[in-house]
Amino acid sequence: MMGAEPLYIVHPQCNSHIKFPISIKMAGLSLSQDVMCVDGLALWRENSSVINNELYMSYEMGNPNNRIDEILAAYDFSNTNINKFNVTVWHNETYKGMGRLLRIFRSSNAASNAYLQFLKGANVKMLLEFVKEMPKGATKPSIMDVSTSICPLFFTWVIELLFPVMLTYLVYEKQKNMRIFMKMHGLGDLPYWIITYAYFLLLSASYMLCFTLIGFLIGMTSFTLNSYCLQLVFYFVSINLQIVLAIVFSAQFSEVKTATVVGYIYVFISGLLGSSLFEHLLEDASYPRKLIEAIELFPGFSLYRGLYELAQYPYHAESLGGTRMSWMESISDNQGMQTVLIIMVVEWAAFMLIAYYLDHVVSSGRGVRKHPLWFLPQLHGNQYYKKQRQGYHVLINMDKPDVVQEGEIVHKLIQEPYRIQAVLCDNLKKVYPRSDGNPEKHAVRGLSLAISQRECFGILGPNGAGKTTFINMVTGLTKPTSGTILVQGLDICKDMDKVHTLMGICPQHDLIWDTLTGREHLLFFGRLKNLKGDLLMQAVEDSLQAVNLLEKGVADKPAGQYSGGMKRRLSVAISIIGNPKVVYMDEPSTGLDPGSRKKVWNVIQHIKKSSAVILTTHSMEEAEALCDRVGIFVDGYLQCIGSRRS
Repeated sequence: MMGAEPLYIVHPQCNSHIKFPISIKMAGLSLSQDVMCVDGLALWRENSSVINNELYMSYEMGNPNNRIDEILAAYDFSNTNINKFNVTVWHNETYKGMGRLLRIFRSSNAASNAYLQFLKGANVKMLLEFVKEMPKGATKPSIMDVSTSICPLFFTWVIELLFPVMLTYLVYEKQKNMRIFMKMHGLGDLPYWIITYAYFLLLSASYMLCFTLIGFLIGMTSFTLNSYCLQLVFYFVSINLQIVLAIVFSAQFSEVKTATVVGYIYVFISGLLGSSLFEHLLEDASYPRKLIEAIELFPGFSLYRGLYELAQYPYHAESLGGTRMSWMESISDNQGMQTVLIIMVVEWAAFMLIAYYLDHVVSSGRGVRKHPLWFLPQLHGNQYYKKQRQGYHVLINMDKPDVVQEGEIVHKLIQEPYRIQAVLCDNLKKVYPRSDGNPEKHAVRGLSLAISQRECFGILGPNGAGKTTFINMVTGLTKPTSGTILVQGLDICKDMDKVHTLMGICPQHDLIWDTLTGREHLLFFGRLKNLKGDLLMQAVEDSLQAVNLLEKGVADKPAGQYSGGMKRRLSVAISIIGNPKVVYMDEPSTGLDPGSRKKVWNVIQHIKKSSAVILTTHSMEEAEALCDRVGIFVDGYLQCIGSRRS
């Protein structure tokens, strides 16, 4: 009813409050109404979020006694241009529902006439009569609104928390030599990465599913008012990009602790820079959009931009009555999300290529690396391998006729490639570079050695003599400084992937998974050796029986519960399953009791009937019992060589 509330005239030149009554006759009745003149100021705000906050704060909990400076109305012309008039009018609706009559000013008239006068001149005017006043009312901040306003930063951190987890997993497998150990038993690069990628994708998808379900159930508008299809595509692309980024990062680290710290620093810095710097650039209309797109080439910023767009779309959806925005509305309303998706897909493809390249040329001491231009053999030819073999010049003591004779045999065999040996080493050297003021370390000095099929060759020597370094080189774990290594006629510098399918290895330190049982270990490595069905099951049973792991149900217990001797026997069983052509055993009986040692010796004597065996040991008794020939290492030199009967 008129008279309950005064009418206001907003004018920029009201020096003082002017109040005067007016009379209105309606249906024979005479009604009076007070009219007041109030000052109006034109103030610029950066975005709609600031406007909404100030409109709400213009009254404190709807109490007019606590009234502070009020924004009467705000206009959002961001979607208006010379061809389209699309303005959002913001106003304060604090008193709604309190029994007081609200008369909203004709803001639509003011906005539309300003637009017409801008285009057609100051004399053009169009008044809209009886306009229903329905701009969006102010709302009190709730958990959903607060979460929407901070979601780009918070959600960036939440999503990226998986990044250091995946990075740590990959570096751990490299640090513990688990990946190269599986590769030595026949697991190729492609199956390894397919399995790893699929595992990470399943883990990330489950994580994101829980994340989105929680957001939807508690009513966050970023989840409820955005297109479900758009959210699915964005989150799927983002987790794939994150997986590939973790693979690229893992190539740069060899220590888990360092990788973990760097991973969490990346998560923290990317989110913080996105919130404190990148978001301000996005909201600055004067900042070039091309530079924004260039910045988004950094994966952390492209993720932040996508989450920022998802946080902004609900405002547009609420202006349409709170209905969920469709895919086409989200894409056509603003090109930001479309650009982000394109950039993220391009980043994913680029990082896939980078990851593939780094996996071949960057090993961080974990396996033999390929030449940086291995994919262009016509450019580098054999120069890389020739350069490898030049190496260091080491003087050989010529008063050791057995060593000299072995070198001559190797030289002849190199000239006769049709005479394939199990293992052939020609002038093999390994020099560790100087570090921390220490001189170069010559671990292996000009070793020449030929090992035949079905021969067990024993290497004896004190600790630090170079035995394990030699094993690491012939198995591809460590890159030789110079020299040639041929395994079954294949050069490890050129054909290491093929060489790995021919070998079995029992390393000096046991490489097993604590959560898998002994039987599961053998089933896994047996499949890598292409054993299937009944043949696989029989091979597993025979291997367990050979190393005495079938008693008392030990084979079906997690390997983490095994004693040191049990783990050692399991490593021996893994090395022989599948009847590999060459078996390397680095001190296989270390830590075993006499009964278990005897079992292992029986296994080695059986396997050498069909395979070449290279065995390192400190025990002359073990060498006498197992080896056909024995070589003694001292300070990197092969001091003497001969059969156990010579």
